[in-house]
Amino acid sequence: MPGHQLAPDISGEDPNTPEDPNTPEDDSPSQVLQAERAHLAASRAALRAMREYAQSLSADAAGDWVSQQILQGLLDQRVAALADHSGTPLFFGRLDRADDDDLPVTIHVGRRHVHDDNSRPLVIDWRAPVSRAFYQARPSDPMNVRRRRRFGFHGGELTAYEDEPLDQGAAPLQESRILTQEIERPRTGPMRDIVATIQPDQDEIVRADLGQTVCVQGAPGTGKTAVGLHRAAYLLFTHREKLARSGVMIVGPNRAFLSYISSVLPALGEVKVDQTTVAGIVGDHSAREDVAVATIKGDARMAPVLHRALWMHISKPQEGLLITRGVNRFRVPDHEVREIVASLRGTTRYGPGRAALAQRLAHAILVRMEQRGESPDDRVQDAVARSKPVKQLVEQVWPRVSPQQVLFRLLSDGDFLARAAKDDLTPEVRDTLLWTKPARSWRSAKWSAADAALLDELADLIERTPILGHVVVDEAQDLSAMQLRALGRRCRTSSATVLGDLAQGTTPWSARSWVEVLEHLGFSEGSVTELTLGFRVPREVLDFAARLLPSVAPTLAAPRSLRPGAGSLTVRRTADVPGAVTAAVKEAIEREGSIGVIAADASITTLASTLAAAGIPHDVLGPDSSPEQRVSIIPASLAKGLEYDHVVVVEPADIVDAEDRGLARLYVVLTRAVTSLTVLHTRDLPAQLT
Repeated sequence: MPGHQLAPDISGEDPNTPEDPNTPEDDSPSQVLQAERAHLAASRAALRAMREYAQSLSADAAGDWVSQQILQGLLDQRVAALADHSGTPLFFGRLDRADDDDLPVTIHVGRRHVHDDNSRPLVIDWRAPVSRAFYQARPSDPMNVRRRRRFGFHGGELTAYEDEPLDQGAAPLQESRILTQEIERPRTGPMRDIVATIQPDQDEIVRADLGQTVCVQGAPGTGKTAVGLHRAAYLLFTHREKLARSGVMIVGPNRAFLSYISSVLPALGEVKVDQTTVAGIVGDHSAREDVAVATIKGDARMAPVLHRALWMHISKPQEGLLITRGVNRFRVPDHEVREIVASLRGTTRYGPGRAALAQRLAHAILVRMEQRGESPDDRVQDAVARSKPVKQLVEQVWPRVSPQQVLFRLLSDGDFLARAAKDDLTPEVRDTLLWTKPARSWRSAKWSAADAALLDELADLIERTPILGHVVVDEAQDLSAMQLRALGRRCRTSSATVLGDLAQGTTPWSARSWVEVLEHLGFSEGSVTELTLGFRVPREVLDFAARLLPSVAPTLAAPRSLRPGAGSLTVRRTADVPGAVTAAVKEAIEREGSIGVIAADASITTLASTLAAAGIPHDVLGPDSSPEQRVSIIPASLAKGLEYDHVVVVEPADIVDAEDRGLARLYVVLTRAVTSLTVLHTRDLPAQLT
């Protein structure tokens, strides 16, 4: 292979044997492999020693019980982060650097830092600045690197190596065989990290600054989800102390997706990252609701309506305040009370404003006390603020309300909705929003998923929502404007990673542009990066699915794949769907890798019965389930974000007919395969595919 020296096996001679800076130049590939295996063994032993040392530390040294609990939690996290996953290579690359600075000449790049008893680094974390050259160096810009070495592993054992000289001019590098094999390696179980295969354009996104919001438009198979997860890991490494206080959160489309990605960050040593869904943030409400109503509730026009609805609960004071202390009486006239209320209204959140009103009224009383020669202090003001007359006036003018109370009144009282909506909602829209059979009270109301975002908006108007250090949002194109607002106020620092694909938008409110998404999040300065080069989905499969793009996302560039995938696509018309599905699954079982059978949601029960009758063990993927079998049956509505080596798609026309954006859903389904795709149909395929 020109430009590379490859040792493909543990034995045998190779005329292109690489030079090793730490061994004689005439070392054979087997000798180099032996030396690298020895380094791997030493690194694993050092990691075990690091973990044993962490386990030996005690939290008893902390002064009090609370400090002990906090310290013990940190020690437990440290021990978990130092776990050695036997099936995962501890390092995957090596840099041989020019000897012109204080850094080591040879650096092994891996998933985490490992040092020996003398603090000598054996493995450098891939996130360290010096490791960037492993992903970015090229002959035209070697970044002070003479040679880059990649390692091939199988089951955690080092089996091969491949060298790329970077100091021999600007000749383009040839395709890396080890890199290609790692990308194409069949997968079982949850998603793997891609730390060994990160490409230069992906690395630029991963290492973007903490204060920068990055939006990634990623075609299927471009690794956008993995890039987002690795950026979270990179930021935690680079800004450990800051993010340890404020936290990092991963937001996915459903629990099945979170289960699929759950092992990526722990494999990189990051065990303290919350992973949740939008429902997990704003409230898991699931009352049934018409799509037209949910679409209106998700519209950004609801934000000013909610704002007005809340502040309309404040009434104009009709009388002043009278406080009696002993034989003295102190009065604040009604016009002054109105001035105090007007000065607070709209300048603070509803809850703090209510507390401030009580203090302002008490202060006005103290002024009158001082005018009579008294010397009241802060304790007197607090006592006045808690007095019955002040509490009664505050409750009358600025009543305590909950988000549920406000939304219940808005959706059940047509006059109140009309006054709150003003010109933002037409009479027809207001009629659509109003409950036809409202509950008796807000306490017995059943809320929908769309209501949850409205309740969250009201909760933030009442009391400020706590913020996070960084938020990673995947499949963001499917979120409504109000859901995006809910996420945006949790990262007001403008530090977020927004991931998605406009072509895979399957909700009625799916975004049509990323500028729109960033505006709803509140990140007008965010940058949008488009990834169109795929590494996982075979070209033959991707080209077939891309026939749908002009219909679902005509503004997007067609995705490209590095993998030709000849023979990866089979499209078959059949009169016997159960028999064809059984045959296709049995054929896939003979090959290595995971198998997903995807169909319209209404067909899942029938498919499960078909495979059960054929004696094929399988899982049926649900919103909260984690598959355990090699074969999974997946409803089309849950397929987004998942990948399988072999995919069998059943009756595409049914998938299209099941929802308004059915073609977009079919695009998602057809791009889940990373090795082979079999499409089985009795009905005619959608015209775009023929």
